[in-house]
Amino acid sequence: MTAPAATVVPVAERRASRGLWSDAASRLLRNKPAMLGVVFIAIFVGSAVLAPVIAPYGPLEGELTNRLQPPSPAHVMGTDLQGRDQFTRILYGAQISLQVGVVAVLMALVMGALIGALAGGLGGRVDAVLMRSTDVFLAIPGLLLAIGIIAWLDRGLWQLMLAIAVTYAPVFARLLRGSLLALRESDYVIAARSVGAGGGRLLTRHMLPNALTPLIVQATLVLATAIIDIAGLGFLGLGPADPRTPEWGTMLTDARRFLQTAPWLVFFPAAAIVVSAIGFNLLGDGLRESLDPRLKR
Repeated sequence: MTAPAATVVPVAERRASRGLWSDAASRLLRNKPAMLGVVFIAIFVGSAVLAPVIAPYGPLEGELTNRLQPPSPAHVMGTDLQGRDQFTRILYGAQISLQVGVVAVLMALVMGALIGALAGGLGGRVDAVLMRSTDVFLAIPGLLLAIGIIAWLDRGLWQLMLAIAVTYAPVFARLLRGSLLALRESDYVIAARSVGAGGGRLLTRHMLPNALTPLIVQATLVLATAIIDIAGLGFLGLGPADPRTPEWGTMLTDARRFLQTAPWLVFFPAAAIVVSAIGFNLLGDGLRESLDPRLKR
């Protein structure tokens, strides 16, 4: 009696689809530079959040007898001209950079997304007017535009946030408008339009959700630049109204006179700015690679 034939099992099994976000997260975790960026960001955010716990002194606490002390066990990053602990002030400076940077980028994202959605979704004269207005702002160097806004509104944290937000809002507007224009002739948009979907429904239900990925990546990259801009405006004397505020750019302004005699006053704030900016840049590049289907491996 002949034995029944064995069932043939295919060697290669079909891999189940994990979805866009799960697949992107998996590729992001395999991206070593992006993970290094996450570590830098974790240090930056952790320093800002835990500053009151980690800091050994108060940000304004200092004694003139301890002025310009080099790094030591008592002051691991030295002291400034007023005898204040440099490590403490850098920790509290991370709070200001994180707060101003995140709020400013969120404001820019909302303003830019609104302008870009109206321009790309409605088209016609609305698109022409909004994009020409956006071009005017893009034609002005970002730092000069921020300086002009702060000079008009006076110094302060909210003025600083608004200035940076207005500077970067046109970038988000252009990006979203371009994404929406590219999606107008997509198959699913044409199908939705053929069954009677209105312009508002097409924009909010079909086009916007598929156009937000570039904005997420751009927001991460802009946050890195915003941290540098915050420090740059502080260095120019356009940061917080109170000059005693532990802001990284203001700290660099106070330390430039002591570059030869107390270089640690310049090195540590500058290193904090560099590490934070590099972290967001590495994460932004990693997100761009992981969210781009053309780069799927």
